[in-house]
Amino acid sequence: MYHEPVLLHESIGALNISAAGIYVDATFGGGGHSKELLKQLGAGGKLFAFDQDADATKNTISDNRFMLIGHNFRFVKRFMRYYNSIPVNGLVADLGISSHQINVAERGFSIRFDAALDMRMNKETELTAAGIINEYSEDRLIQVFSEFGEVRNARSLAKKIVEARKTEAAENDP
Repeated sequence: MYHEPVLLHESIGALNISAAGIYVDATFGGGGHSKELLKQLGAGGKLFAFDQDADATKNTISDNRFMLIGHNFRFVKRFMRYYNSIPVNGLVADLGISSHQINVAERGFSIRFDAALDMRMNKETELTAAGIINEYSEDRLIQVFSEFGEVRNARSLAKKIVEARKTEAAENDP
């Protein structure tokens, strides 16, 4: 299975589905939330789902009330305006990474596998986690770790990474 949503029934139940409503699944993934939402949505309702991960398109639901939009959910307002679907009755977002992303070695999210450090939600983007670790300055690493990673020892971690890069470069320099 792609991903088993946590608190699936509780999160969909909290939407208090209106049969003819317009809903958004901001993080489609394996489609678990969307499938459950569609069970409660009437013939006149509509569900828009967003996911920038190409793997998620393999889980597309064949239902005329459903539309999968292959973009990041940060564009939700733009697309909902485009489809003349504002206001929406509810939105569900299962934020973070999925078990699918962790369990597929090539995705580079887990240390359980001997694979490149990738960690991209959208494999079409160029920047990988390896690129950040290998190319960002110490100050930029501190900023990334502090702001996005909530790393408490951001300064010492960044310093160790930069030192390790210097050591590796010296060892590989003839």
